[in-house]
Amino acid sequence: GDPSVSVTRVATLRRASTGDLSFFANTSYRKDLKQTRATAVILRVGDEEDCPSNALISHDPYLTYALIASELYPTPSISGGVHPSAVIADSAEIGSGVQVSANATICDKAKLGANVFVGAGVVVGPDCRVGAESHLLTNSVLVQDVDLGARCTIHSGAVIGADGFGNAWSESGWVKVPQLGGVRIGNDVEIGANSTVDRGAIDDTVVEDGVRIDNLVQVGHNVCVGAHTAIASSVAIAGSAVIGQRCMFAGQVGVAGHVRICDDVIVSGATVVSKDIKVPGLYSGSFPGEKDKAWKRKVARFRRIEKFEDRVRVLEKKMKNVDE
Repeated sequence: GDPSVSVTRVATLRRASTGDLSFFANTSYRKDLKQTRATAVILRVGDEEDCPSNALISHDPYLTYALIASELYPTPSISGGVHPSAVIADSAEIGSGVQVSANATICDKAKLGANVFVGAGVVVGPDCRVGAESHLLTNSVLVQDVDLGARCTIHSGAVIGADGFGNAWSESGWVKVPQLGGVRIGNDVEIGANSTVDRGAIDDTVVEDGVRIDNLVQVGHNVCVGAHTAIASSVAIAGSAVIGQRCMFAGQVGVAGHVRICDDVIVSGATVVSKDIKVPGLYSGSFPGEKDKAWKRKVARFRRIEKFEDRVRVLEKKMKNVDE
């Protein structure tokens, strides 16, 4: 197409108009591609034949879109300064260019690196450390002894460093096990709204560089999440599980405690991981929804499976006697 055109916004193929940039990465939207009014579309080789406008050819249209959108919509710069309603302990250390918003609390011996943004209502607890250029958004909480790397984003309502679920049974009821560890989070990590990362029971809970955690995720005490792993919403990871690097967990995955998962594992939605995974690849274990009557019939058959096994054993024994 015309290499001199310019774009100022991004939009979906269906809603795009003059001045908009869009992308085509899913063949389900080919009809929208053919009808788009976008000024330019990012797409793969061969798909430009269906594009009525200018095309930017890429081997990975979604990644290219992400990079361009980041240029068109850069993260707003922070203004620096401390709001009068913020509470900052005398022993806290505040780096240059830090912005502390209304009603935020910075507790004893907390340390904020240069150009950190602290949103309204945020709590940075005792002995917490926040690396340069990290953003703590509205009402997020670093409870205690949390070491957060540089350029991280903690979204609204997330709680990092709360007590893990440690309880010992006695004859008179549950006895709380003191949670004495902290949380160590690497650089360039993003943790979604209302997600939780518990502090360790003795050693630390660890989230390595580049990890992406969606909203409403639970990471239990002493879990280790390897670098560049992505975890979608409603995933629950029980205590002391070890997750490798570059893994991807779809929504509602459950990981049992003390399980070890190697690098480069993909787990599909609603799968329960109850034992170690030692070989990279795609793992699934969920039951897709279907008509209620069909599902109930299958459940009924499943409940009768022991009777079927008994019958098979009897038949096998008879067959063996006949052969002999």
